[in-house]
Amino acid sequence: MANSFLCSLFAGVFFSYKFEEPLDNKQTYIYCANHTSNLDIMIFCILAKGRYHFMGKDELLNNPVLGIFFKTIDISVKRDSKISAFRAFKKAGENLEKGMSLIIFPEGKIDDHYPPKLGEFKNGPFRLAIEKNIPLVPVSITNVWKINWDDGAKYGSKPGICDIYIHKPINTSQLTDGDTDGLKEKVFKLIDSKLL
Repeated sequence: MANSFLCSLFAGVFFSYKFEEPLDNKQTYIYCANHTSNLDIMIFCILAKGRYHFMGKDELLNNPVLGIFFKTIDISVKRDSKISAFRAFKKAGENLEKGMSLIIFPEGKIDDHYPPKLGEFKNGPFRLAIEKNIPLVPVSITNVWKINWDDGAKYGSKPGICDIYIHKPINTSQLTDGDTDGLKEKVFKLIDSKLL
């Protein structure tokens, strides 16, 4: 957390968090957010409390900085491999049972479209939230793409304030597998409702 804060501070990037409801620092959550920038990782390193892990594309293993995390505490997944996805979510489920919150971007990638639009969500995190009875926290990362879209290579980056809206956690204890699509749709609408 401290490293993320210092890195963003020196770059002139600041994070403004607005909570619909305070989060319980002792609760295990599945955080679901839209994904438009490499800064999204730093946002959650500051936001998430306690023990947590990310799930992300296996290409991150080749990143000189992020690769270190994905080889140690995080879970990588090959986008087009059902076997890889199954193993990744099995591991994520085991980590949740150990009290480690999961941070995941259900679009599965940063879209090529600019300005970014919220893409279709994958089922995995919603099925996992129901199966493991874990509250799900939708997070709207509203304007980060204006400061640094994707890795910043195409449009550059600039100083600024990143606005992040944290929605009220969704209790999944009364939901069953048949509610997966409904939960996915609900989270999609919540996240999209705050995007600029």
